[in-house]
Amino acid sequence: MWRGWKARPEQLAPEGDWRVWLILAGRGFGKTRSGAEWVREQVESGRCRRIALVAETAADARKVMVEGDSGILAISPPDRRPIYEPSNRQLRWPNGAVATTYSGDEPDQLRGPQHDGAWADEPAKWKYPSEAWNNLELGLRLGLDPRVVATTTPRPIELLRELLRDPRVKVTRGSTYDNLENLAPSFVQRVRTKYEGTRLGRQELHAELLEDVPGALWTRDQLDACRVEAWPRDLYRTVVAIDPAVTGGEDASETGIIIASMSPDGHGYVMKDLSGRMSPDAWARKAVQGYHHHQADRIVGEANNGGDLVEHVLRTVDPNVSYRSVHASRGKFLRAEPIAALYEQRRIHHVGPFPELEDQLCSFVPGEYKGSPDRLDALVWALTELFIEQQIPEKTIIDFYDPVDLNVDY
Repeated sequence: MWRGWKARPEQLAPEGDWRVWLILAGRGFGKTRSGAEWVREQVESGRCRRIALVAETAADARKVMVEGDSGILAISPPDRRPIYEPSNRQLRWPNGAVATTYSGDEPDQLRGPQHDGAWADEPAKWKYPSEAWNNLELGLRLGLDPRVVATTTPRPIELLRELLRDPRVKVTRGSTYDNLENLAPSFVQRVRTKYEGTRLGRQELHAELLEDVPGALWTRDQLDACRVEAWPRDLYRTVVAIDPAVTGGEDASETGIIIASMSPDGHGYVMKDLSGRMSPDAWARKAVQGYHHHQADRIVGEANNGGDLVEHVLRTVDPNVSYRSVHASRGKFLRAEPIAALYEQRRIHHVGPFPELEDQLCSFVPGEYKGSPDRLDALVWALTELFIEQQIPEKTIIDFYDPVDLNVDY
């Protein structure tokens, strides 16, 4: 049914000798369906009996790869549908084949297990892409010809650059518009209106691998050079910063929520990006949860657009949080410039990757940025509170948390 009827040619695995099939395509292209159907074909043909399913998080592996509308369970015929065992993170087929789910933010899960096939979903968004991919490849040592299909919307990370240079990687490229007949007309109209012709649209719709923007205050190499896997154990201050969206609905801007800390040696750590498109109650609860979990000293929120909204909504969730309202008396460039200078001095570190935030940072050209850089604004407010408004403490000796402490969802 899939190969002979529903599948478009570009959704079928290429012929010939390859190790990795990289589907680099825009949102709605049909990447998930392609990956799920490839896994099903490998299992039913007997070519694979031990498969790794690796997603950005454990929740994504279940919700997208296994139980999603285009996931393995949904596309499998009733007589050949695997049994899903969530407690074991496994799918078991009637012919004895087994697939195990893994998380890209826990690369050590892949250290040791052996497989003869794998599906990697959205590796450009994994927290530790290179580490997880390396462990996955080192475990592909069963069978005669173990292979991987990787389905992702592109981001300019080193893992994708390496795959694109590898002669044993077959690349399929595609855009959102390749699958129009299977997409809701309202979705197509909305993304065309909002994203077509923008840099974000080139990446998310047309799957272009975009590099640095000339004149941007941040660069990819700069962020990579400052990246760490853990934050210090002894932190001087921690703040949660909120840049609230002033409208609701599916076309509204996101609310930026960033958690950042300063260590006693005067370095800053971007610990969490909790931003998203949420109702006021939802973003307030998320911010308060982050405030308590990280034992933050204060929540800061921009008051220019929302007036007293931020404080009012926060106090309906927790009346006792420490809160300070901040006002944008200067333009975005003037606020962002001293923070960008701290990055140039390598005093700010990202604890793992933050793809959406880093896309905004590396696209922000003063006077030219189109859109609402909500995550960037929240980052600037957080680091301004820590570094510009406060006295930096004297240098002390610090040690670090184990990276396992980073895997916290709110």
